[in-house]
Amino acid sequence: MRKFLHALGQVIAFPFVLLFNLLALPFRLARKASHFLNDDFEDDRPLVDALASLAAETQARASLWDHIDELRMHLLRMVIGLAIGVGISFYFTIQLMEYLAIPVGGLENLQAIKVTEEVGVYMRVALMSGIAIMLPYLAFELWFFAAPGLRPRERKFGLAGIPLATILFLTGMAFTYFALLPTALPFLGGFTKIQQLWTANDYFGFVTGLMTWIGLFFEFPLVVYILTSIGFIQPHILAQQWRLAIVIIAIIAAAITPTIDPVTMGLTMLPMILLYFASIGLSYVAYAGRRKRAAEAIETEASQG
Repeated sequence: MRKFLHALGQVIAFPFVLLFNLLALPFRLARKASHFLNDDFEDDRPLVDALASLAAETQARASLWDHIDELRMHLLRMVIGLAIGVGISFYFTIQLMEYLAIPVGGLENLQAIKVTEEVGVYMRVALMSGIAIMLPYLAFELWFFAAPGLRPRERKFGLAGIPLATILFLTGMAFTYFALLPTALPFLGGFTKIQQLWTANDYFGFVTGLMTWIGLFFEFPLVVYILTSIGFIQPHILAQQWRLAIVIIAIIAAAITPTIDPVTMGLTMLPMILLYFASIGLSYVAYAGRRKRAAEAIETEASQG
């Protein structure tokens, strides 16, 4: 009888326990997130330290393999997330293709000369759209992998940079569509009197490739800021090598714009150069903050000693 009453009590209490756990779940997650952001992980060695001492310590090699295993899981989740983003974009890929084809007068002005060309173009546009949709999650996975090796302040800055990374990527794509294409396409289509019959594969390959590459380059200031914050880059080196940087930018612009048109190449280079100098300013800000934190840590250790 006692067992029956105990089982009956559990059945009656189950809905209330379930409701309590559901209500408490956000608070538990918030507590875990606060712990992850603010606490130092003494048992976890940063990836940089593991690589630096790889040849000297057996423990370092074991730590490196742990990092590689963690990276594999993060990459797997990123691939799954990207597949979900591409699946979501299937619902509006046709509309997006029609919008991207506006500069050439619509999809009806393009042609397909291969049996699988339409499917290939569809998947190319869906992939670009899926990357744009899932970029916050992809950036979060990269941050989540690197976070245990960062200090609490750096973790918070990295997490806050995820929305900024998304905005910068989308800004780069928008700049390409609204600023570069209206200049590049008329030049490419009217360079000679040859009749232009562009294929869908060539056109969408040109547009999506240009939008993706320039969108990624718009992330450069944020990447420089993060790398300076963790000690990989020093701002005075970026400032001293600005001439070399412009040459490299010119090579990159020539590579991602398949045209010798100086106007289009110049329009591609201009935001890249501006972003480079903006990156130098952000690098100085991050470097100053890093030096201040290092000085505070030294003062703290001296006062405790």
